[in-house]
Amino acid sequence: MERLTENKIVLVVRETRLEELKARFNTVSQAQFYVEQLGGDFGDYEREDASYRAAVENAHQRLSQLGRVQVVHRRFVPNFIFGPEDIAVAVGQDGLVANTLKYLDGQPLVGVNPEPSRYDGQLLPFAVRDLDQVIPEVFRRQRPIKSVTMAQAVLNNGQVIYAVNDLFIGPKTHGSARYTISHEGKSERHSSSGVIVSTGLGSTGWFSSLIAGAQGVTATLQARFPMAGSHGTGEAVDVVSWQGRKLRFPWDADHLFFTVREPFPSKTTGTEIVFGKVQAQSVLRIESHMPEQGVIFSDGIEADFLEFNSGVKAEIGVAARMGQLVL
Repeated sequence: MERLTENKIVLVVRETRLEELKARFNTVSQAQFYVEQLGGDFGDYEREDASYRAAVENAHQRLSQLGRVQVVHRRFVPNFIFGPEDIAVAVGQDGLVANTLKYLDGQPLVGVNPEPSRYDGQLLPFAVRDLDQVIPEVFRRQRPIKSVTMAQAVLNNGQVIYAVNDLFIGPKTHGSARYTISHEGKSERHSSSGVIVSTGLGSTGWFSSLIAGAQGVTATLQARFPMAGSHGTGEAVDVVSWQGRKLRFPWDADHLFFTVREPFPSKTTGTEIVFGKVQAQSVLRIESHMPEQGVIFSDGIEADFLEFNSGVKAEIGVAARMGQLVL
């Protein structure tokens, strides 16, 4: 069989909900009993599993006609070494694409929606059948590529973690994060639920929900509970978006935004440095004061984290490398 290239096509796959249940309960029948006794539709789990398996098999067959295919499960992606000329193809949901992209260094990534009727897929522009056309165009560098800015946290012990959507800096479990935050020449000790740093790609996710909550609280306080010295009128106001629109910024923006979750004011902790723009000339620095349970993780993957305990300092900014999403 004559292939278009001998470079690897790395097919990234994930477990289905059914597989996760089977791993938890040992057998499918036990998993079915658990779901159905709670009133769930186990058939939906089975249909999703069958559809995903068929999509992966179909994708593998199509890709094998074009190049050397290596299948990698997402749990192995953090330790997988991608070749400089590899092409990555992720079949799954948006999260799989984001969590694959942050481990790439310039290699193009193709996001494939295994079941368009089930998943919207902001990062999944292609169906399996599109691979026959898309992959050869990627080989010939004729396919549009969207650059995606990544965030990075560099620790004073040499460790680095990257993020495609967002970084979380704070406690591993529910509790207070203790740290000193420094930004734009100012420093402040904090007690909070942690800090979120968002990229443009992630600005419509976790970060957006935090902003929406802050806007809602502020609007309600101003409208219904005006404080002394404020200019509240007591009339209802509609503050649904930031400056008339949702707070989102381009995927390839040269900056990040950070926000502090639930900062607590006290004699030793402040609440002034709670939101800001992170750029090359204004990186974000955070020093941990947590004896234990301090972490930094990215893109919602709590199992893949850096310890962030007392004495560890993090410098957070825009990563030098960018993700490359195929459109």
